[in-house]
Amino acid sequence: MLMLTKYTSEIFDVLRRGQFICSNSPYEDIQRLYKILDDPSTFEDLYEYFYQINYILEQGNEYFYFSRTEKNVDLDRKLDIAFAWIDILVFFKTFDSSFDVGFRFSPSDVVNQLKNNADLKSKLDSFKKIGTDKKNYSERVKKIIEKLEKDNFIALENEISETYKVLSSFNYLKDIVASINIPEEVENEIPE
Repeated sequence: MLMLTKYTSEIFDVLRRGQFICSNSPYEDIQRLYKILDDPSTFEDLYEYFYQINYILEQGNEYFYFSRTEKNVDLDRKLDIAFAWIDILVFFKTFDSSFDVGFRFSPSDVVNQLKNNADLKSKLDSFKKIGTDKKNYSERVKKIIEKLEKDNFIALENEISETYKVLSSFNYLKDIVASINIPEEVENEIPE
């Protein structure tokens, strides 16, 4: 018999929008939902419950999310999205190599780094698909940060200082990159 929690609908509302429930969220309600899902028996019951309505409750490293079985037709779309996320990940690792879960930063930190880092400027210039074609560095950086925030990989922690915190769902992006396997014999080949 499934033991559903009174928070089942809240969990569903967050996850069905493609959001993550992270252990280090600055929002108390999300932290509460994380603790509920982190209980193995509750997780199992909710996994079974959501599976019945074609949602797969997944657990990552300090985060939870929904996945769904999809047709191979969506593969191109998924690859485009994955490439965009890899570019964003590389951009922020270029900004600061310690950019990871728990890292705190502000848009002005990134803009200041752009003034002295040609590699970071080059990576910013390569962002065309996510609407960063604005001329001003500050506007372009804010657009990338908005995307990270919208997709629940960072959260605004302090409105006054405009400080953002990298959430544990960032591990999802790192897992995508880590799952890419390039065989050694292909690694050193130069395309013709």
